[in-house]
Amino acid sequence: MTTTQRPNIIFIVADDLGFADLGCYGGRDAKFGKVSPVLDQLAAAGLKFTQGYSNSPVCSPTRFALMTARYQYRLRGGADEPINSKSKGSKVLGLPPEHPTLPSLLKASGYRTALIGKWHLGYPPHFSPIKSGYEEFFGPMSGGVDYFTHASNNGTHDLYTNEEEKHEDGYLTDLISHKAVDFVNRMAPGAAQGTPFFLSLHYTAPHWPWETREDHAKAADVKDNLFHLHGGNIHTYHRMIHHMDEGIGWVVDALKKTGQLDNTLIVFTSDNGGERFSDNWPLVGGKMDLTEGGIRVPWIAHWPAVIAPGGTSTQHCMTMDWSATMVELAGAKADADHPFDGVSLAPVLRNALHQFERPLYWRMNHRGQRALRMGDYKYLRVDGNDYLFNIPADERERANLAKREPERLEAMRAAWEAWDTTVPAIPEDATISLGYSVKDMPQR
Repeated sequence: MTTTQRPNIIFIVADDLGFADLGCYGGRDAKFGKVSPVLDQLAAAGLKFTQGYSNSPVCSPTRFALMTARYQYRLRGGADEPINSKSKGSKVLGLPPEHPTLPSLLKASGYRTALIGKWHLGYPPHFSPIKSGYEEFFGPMSGGVDYFTHASNNGTHDLYTNEEEKHEDGYLTDLISHKAVDFVNRMAPGAAQGTPFFLSLHYTAPHWPWETREDHAKAADVKDNLFHLHGGNIHTYHRMIHHMDEGIGWVVDALKKTGQLDNTLIVFTSDNGGERFSDNWPLVGGKMDLTEGGIRVPWIAHWPAVIAPGGTSTQHCMTMDWSATMVELAGAKADADHPFDGVSLAPVLRNALHQFERPLYWRMNHRGQRALRMGDYKYLRVDGNDYLFNIPADERERANLAKREPERLEAMRAAWEAWDTTVPAIPEDATISLGYSVKDMPQR
């Protein structure tokens, strides 16, 4: 299957969604029924990746990689884990406007571009989506906001249209979904005439605070601590995912009604592994961890004109690979001075059985973590301890092979250390921001 027309592209990113939170990845039904029927259907009608990863186990570093198709470690802002609200006003902690990005490259090749949802790559006036290739922006600049008051963790209002604060009433997940529908409807006539669009649809759901569409009264209770350490439960969490899934359904319906669904590539993922109420089964760990639960995430691709339905791929990939894929499919190219670290997955989209070797590297300041996935094996260091796992045989990373296969361990450690010399060292002033610790709740 081929198409001669460049596709519209919608890149949907959930926030802190766990590997098994969706029904199509083995997630449990909620009390009200299916948690993610729309996304489950997109997966059934498209291609599902079971060995896909995020570039980082925490928010903003992954978003640097998404925007640049390069390892986040190449930019100073990507070293903070994550950029926090105290950085407002910083001239350093953000995505440099002069750096080529996924939206800027697509815009230069004739795409209309918009980000609707979370940015988390620095604050105006020095940084913003509008400065980095998006023609339109609606959403919060920071990492997390209240779903009703739209206040960030420092207590300030954080909802913008382009670079101006915008006060709007409503549940943030729904506001984001409605804005996305409006963008699709406005772009449809141009797309039908050969001007495709690129929409980054970056939900804050199901990130804390734990609020459903019906929980407006909770906003006053959590306004001084958005981590919401005293609240939340799996039932609220399921409903938050469901609200996002509903909104994605509205976007899909708009594509159908405007005749754009067939030639629109929809990609869905999460920025990192799951958090407090997530289901990461069978993986161990979560957000901030380089164990599988912190970095293995759903990857769903739907494009009826090209992708055959019902496919499953075990191809290894990470966030920046998908950005490189979109650039290729858009007919654009990487900037010569900023070559991609990401590798295009276009051949896999056309043939789910296509496979290629793809080593994946990670580094975290938090707990001195490092990881390398190469083939079936994964090298991992946490708190100065080195581990070796065969992931297909042991997805929970419980059977440490380091002493059984010392030569393999040493080879992978050497490969990781060689790669580490190709990216900047972690700056001494890089920050680690933990929302909670063992004092707040037991460890996993």
